[in-house]
Amino acid sequence: MVEMPMAKMANIGRRFGHAGAVFLDALLPPQCLCCGAMVDRQGNLCAPCWSGMRFLEPPCCQACGFPFPHDEGADVLCAACSRLSPDFDRARAVLAYDDHSRSLLLRLKHGDRLDGVPAFGQWLARAGAEFWSRSDGLNGADLLLPVPLHRWRLVRRRYNQAALLSRALSRHCGVPSLPGLLQRRRATPSQGGHSRAGRARNVRGAFTVAARNKAQLKGAHVVLIDDVFTTGATVSACARILKRNGAARVDVLTLARVL
Repeated sequence: MVEMPMAKMANIGRRFGHAGAVFLDALLPPQCLCCGAMVDRQGNLCAPCWSGMRFLEPPCCQACGFPFPHDEGADVLCAACSRLSPDFDRARAVLAYDDHSRSLLLRLKHGDRLDGVPAFGQWLARAGAEFWSRSDGLNGADLLLPVPLHRWRLVRRRYNQAALLSRALSRHCGVPSLPGLLQRRRATPSQGGHSRAGRARNVRGAFTVAARNKAQLKGAHVVLIDDVFTTGATVSACARILKRNGAARVDVLTLARVL
């Protein structure tokens, strides 16, 4: 039996991949992830939607990542975090959640628009660059944990967008994603429409750590992944239970955050 050279096999694989992409574009013409306009390839934004997105950059609050208009210096906290330290260590986000990004997030969460997930993984890897670095005196992240859905909501929705984002991010940052470690043991109503205090009450006691996975948390630097950071109630509830079960640090990374 004659073995095919690896270079030739790789070339054939690329050709099949290109042919598959061409077939997919013919079957499902690529549309902007935000507005639905035609674009040049799957998982892309049109030029007007791209220019309308507000990508969040430093300077920002060292803890929650709230953007500052001017550089206030290293390790500066916003007024809210100065008054009350959050349960997580740091939070960062890719985009501001506003009129431009809302459609993007709603299409991901409720509209089955999953073709943008690979690109979102790249965006998250860039926004959370400090979490993977070991140059700031801290160990780089050990685990990515998506914020879980309750099993009945997962059945209705068919997928957990946080788990998809976590898996896509893992391919770019090299940190393993473990979607089964953190679990939602209680079905909670949607957070939409609740006040800050109401959101905190809604998720109190809602999360737990699978007993078989507790050993993996001991001393670990964990990064929680979710789609939108609103008041921080959900990720705070997750961070508390993770630290009670041995996590050394819990950072948060989301695709968008409400400002």
